[in-house]
Amino acid sequence: MTRPSKEERLNDIHDKAIREFNKIQSTFKNERLQCLQDRRFYSIAGAQWEGPLSTQFENKPRFEVNKVHLAVIRIFNEYRNNRITVNFVSKQGQTNEQLAETCSALYRADEQDSCAEEAYDNAFEEAVGGGFGAWRLRAVYEDEEDDNNEYQRIRFEPIFDADSSVFFDLNAKRQDKSDAKSCFVLTSTTHDAFREEWNDDPATWPKTVYQHQFDWLTPDIVYIAEYYTIEETKEIIHFYRGLDNEERKVTQTELNNDDTLEEILAATGFKESRQKRVKHCRIHKYIMSGKSILEDCGFIAGKHIPIVPMYGKRWFIDNIERCMGHVRLAKDAQRLKNMQLSKLGEISALSSIEKPIFTPEQIASHQIMWAEDNIKNYPYLLVNPLTDGNGNITAVGPVAYTKAPDIPSAMAALLQITEQDMQDVLGNQQAGEQLQPNISGKAIELIQNKLDMQTFIYVSNMSKAIRRSGEIWLSMAKDILIDEGRKMKGLGISNEVQSIELLRPIADSETGEIKYENDLSDAKFDVSVDVGPSSASKKQSTVRSLTGMMQISQDPETLQVLGAMAMMNMEGEGINEVRDYFRHKLIKMGVIKPTDEELIALQTEQVNTPSDPNTEFLIASADQAAAQAIKARADTVLVVAKAQESKAKTAEILSNIDISQRQHLLDMVQTLSETIPRGETPQLTQATQ
Repeated sequence: MTRPSKEERLNDIHDKAIREFNKIQSTFKNERLQCLQDRRFYSIAGAQWEGPLSTQFENKPRFEVNKVHLAVIRIFNEYRNNRITVNFVSKQGQTNEQLAETCSALYRADEQDSCAEEAYDNAFEEAVGGGFGAWRLRAVYEDEEDDNNEYQRIRFEPIFDADSSVFFDLNAKRQDKSDAKSCFVLTSTTHDAFREEWNDDPATWPKTVYQHQFDWLTPDIVYIAEYYTIEETKEIIHFYRGLDNEERKVTQTELNNDDTLEEILAATGFKESRQKRVKHCRIHKYIMSGKSILEDCGFIAGKHIPIVPMYGKRWFIDNIERCMGHVRLAKDAQRLKNMQLSKLGEISALSSIEKPIFTPEQIASHQIMWAEDNIKNYPYLLVNPLTDGNGNITAVGPVAYTKAPDIPSAMAALLQITEQDMQDVLGNQQAGEQLQPNISGKAIELIQNKLDMQTFIYVSNMSKAIRRSGEIWLSMAKDILIDEGRKMKGLGISNEVQSIELLRPIADSETGEIKYENDLSDAKFDVSVDVGPSSASKKQSTVRSLTGMMQISQDPETLQVLGAMAMMNMEGEGINEVRDYFRHKLIKMGVIKPTDEELIALQTEQVNTPSDPNTEFLIASADQAAAQAIKARADTVLVVAKAQESKAKTAEILSNIDISQRQHLLDMVQTLSETIPRGETPQLTQATQ
């Protein structure tokens, strides 16, 4: 059997992708179309009359009082004031703060350099308005114009109209789509741009989710698809244990490629202890048109599909993923309010003056007078009387009067009900945005908390998307940030710029072994997120707390520290130098731990700074006092030593005296024993005794 050519293989992949996409799009078409209609409803002028309602009100006033838009913008502003940050936590529970902070700093730098806020904001607004948004992560060259620079960075890019352009496979059930096996991302381009880039005739991808009503002109565009698919490989790992209890891992591929490897292991004392089946995932990317694969991009960095979905509200019902935002439930109430206001405007536009109705005979020769009455305000008006066949006058006044239109009583009641319904669905924004007099701060806080609870689900779902974004970034970073000695920009928590050197070699102080710092291959982290006020809001809150603490503290040193910390968190034009000054001051006081650069600068400053004369005098005085104390201590030790020496000599003299006396006594006894005859008792003198 002949092996298929590359072209045949790519054609098979394209046909398979088309079939898969058609199944996915047909399943989600109605749901995604509703998401698109919801976004149009609150954001495009005239879109609130799209559908059958526009036919009913044709040639009639169609007013819009768009209160849904204000509710969506309030939620959006609430998110902007409570940005979500990524934290990296060790999987083994071990503390590896330095590497975790390195990952966080690099992640923040990539966010800043690629304007990730645009991607986040676009996805959040589309999710709140329609129900679904998304953004992508992409590895790009750091400097595409430099031929010698092959370093890559990770960029965050927005995906516009995600509800009609991003589709995951039908088997993906998790909200963050971490279980997805494939994904399609549709991108629009003009026909001319398509021909210029791909040198081929345009053939659009079969997209059917769109809404063009009330769009007077739509661009002539063609859609291309980015197709991401996961290719999994499973491999058996053999674990061998040697005589010295050393363990060695050998893959099945290595054993298949080397027939003698197993015999060598057995001869050297290694025995197989266990096996493990390991799964490896790689992401293959293709770019497709409606008729062929335009480019086979090969395997990309990371082991996750680099598309991050964001949902407003999400359910799985009847095995179909369903989602919606903040608009859908308020659409009927908004339409009803627009209808009522339009009808009320139509009624108000009609004349409210009762006009007399005459026969032609009554108004003959007086019509100009009646027509000019509104301008000249005549004191009276004339009409001709009506007569019968005999010439008798039958009537003088008008035949009848026109009646001013009445406003239906049900309309006034319905307007109030509609307004209350919209507040129930969208939330009563006025209660939190207007500060009422004679109301306590605690009551205002409770009102604001109640409004926040109505929007918390969107911020919570955004935090899940941000966490998924951190997981994808870490997976990609472990593949592309592997260059030893590469220096990269990092951002601290307060957006201070740092310089990070990857795989920096350092020697272990105890063993002397060379280790590598900032090695992202060891970055086995889980990702967590923090939801809170923006950096500026946090700093303002910190300043208020610090100034409040200064009012209850009496310690001068504590007041100095609190004041310096308050100045460090101040925001304003031209205050950066002041913040740097107070940070340096706190470092010198030992309150803040300095960075490596700050520590070197501080040591250099201490070496080069001349000493103060008063300080030198005090130091000299202290040294003199210390020397005198040492001298006095030495003199005391000398006196004690001399006393001990005299005591020892005295004891020696006394000991020698006792010995001489005893010897003298023995000599005397010996002499007496020789001179006195036997049997006589010598008479000892008192001195002898």
